[in-house]
Amino acid sequence: MVTLQQQYRKQGFCFLDAGTIDENLLEAAQEGMLAVRDGIFDTDVPPSSHPGYDTNKLCKINDVHLASTKLYALLTQSKLGKGIAAVTDSRLVQVWASQLLIKPPGSEEAGCVGWHQDRQYWQYWQEDEGLFTAWIALSEVNRECGPMQFVSGSHRWGFLGQGDFFSSDQEEIQASIEIPIGENWEEISALLPAGGVSLHHCLTFHGSGANTSDQARCSLAVHLRNEHAKPVMNNENYYVSHLDDMTYSPIIYEV
Repeated sequence: MVTLQQQYRKQGFCFLDAGTIDENLLEAAQEGMLAVRDGIFDTDVPPSSHPGYDTNKLCKINDVHLASTKLYALLTQSKLGKGIAAVTDSRLVQVWASQLLIKPPGSEEAGCVGWHQDRQYWQYWQEDEGLFTAWIALSEVNRECGPMQFVSGSHRWGFLGQGDFFSSDQEEIQASIEIPIGENWEEISALLPAGGVSLHHCLTFHGSGANTSDQARCSLAVHLRNEHAKPVMNNENYYVSHLDDMTYSPIIYEV
């Protein structure tokens, strides 16, 4: 039987075990998500960016764990850290950013996320090693709602510096990515129940299509590092300058 650790190493992603997020934490997080969406922050600390909720396009709110005790608890009181550590063979798992992603029903192409490698936007870290993203479904994710899609094995292609999170033209982006000789573009959809969790490597190409369902697709993307990931020396970027502050960057697993 193939283990999650083997799947992650081969594919560049995997889906964590059911029960990683328990029902009580999920229900509370769903309430916290709606509050933050509507500009209500029970910590009295706003997220680092909040564009407002527009029902016609993807809503991306950064660092929502700062603004909601319920979303913070989802990260720190669940089995998320333990599950990630087991898959990535980590001795430490630390959150350094989060993004609430709400894809409204009928948002069509304005709800798309273009193919990209997370590493494109993470140049304040020295190396690729030890950087990954957990994606928590806060609503059911089926084929109609624009699920995240991974390109299997693409983490082995190295950092290409190609793709664009902010573009909605998936076909054009894919055509611009230089696939290494001998490799294939194989897309696998992350179909998840509410509370389901995927984990992917920072070099794994991923994106998502249009939400054609009648329900919002809601998720929390959590960016993490383990003990091998080190920030660029003397870099003052927001995300690596708060690693000693457990409010901003909680350690959710350590041995």
